[in-house]
Amino acid sequence: MKNKVDHFAIGASDLEQGAAFLVSQCGVTIPRGGKHDAMSTHNCVSQAGNGAFLEIISIDPDAPDPGRARWFSLDDPATQAKLANSPAALCWVVGTDHLDEVVSRSPIDLGEVITFTRGDRSWRLTVPKDGSLPENGLIPSFIEWSPGPHPSENMQDVGLTLESVRITHPDTAGFAELLETLQISHLVHLESSDCRSLSFDLTTANGEAVRIL
Repeated sequence: MKNKVDHFAIGASDLEQGAAFLVSQCGVTIPRGGKHDAMSTHNCVSQAGNGAFLEIISIDPDAPDPGRARWFSLDDPATQAKLANSPAALCWVVGTDHLDEVVSRSPIDLGEVITFTRGDRSWRLTVPKDGSLPENGLIPSFIEWSPGPHPSENMQDVGLTLESVRITHPDTAGFAELLETLQISHLVHLESSDCRSLSFDLTTANGEAVRIL
């Protein structure tokens, strides 16, 4: 399978804040998803077109300490301060059938490969031990699902479609080379800027364009 956007995450200080943000930005309510026991987080999820899904993710206040740094930098004080102000584009995840090859080929540390399970599904995901995000989220995590239907098939379609993952970077040539090495350059709209940023361009059911920063 050619690498493709599997899902993209909007971080929130809590799910109620994240859900309200999507209502204000896109006019849709994202249904509750599930809990990630190994990371003590939980989410809301919906389809986002082309076999991808949108995830609102936050720390689960009712879960015990996971005994390790949570994924997606959710324990980072800088991330927590940012999300306390407003939900924001946090990171993106690329699906692949060759996860070990991706990790071995990568010129940067993508983290350890951890196997997760929920019900009868399992998946393998790259997660840095310190809970950080590669290139502060500009480089995705990589996921390899166990055989079976993609989980998005069982998610509600609220009419949102991911049009592009947009990245700004001051060194577009160098960053483009990194994307090409990881075989994900076709998944990104890369622009030159003095600042590094990640955003998601969405289209709503009524055709409205929305950018989540």
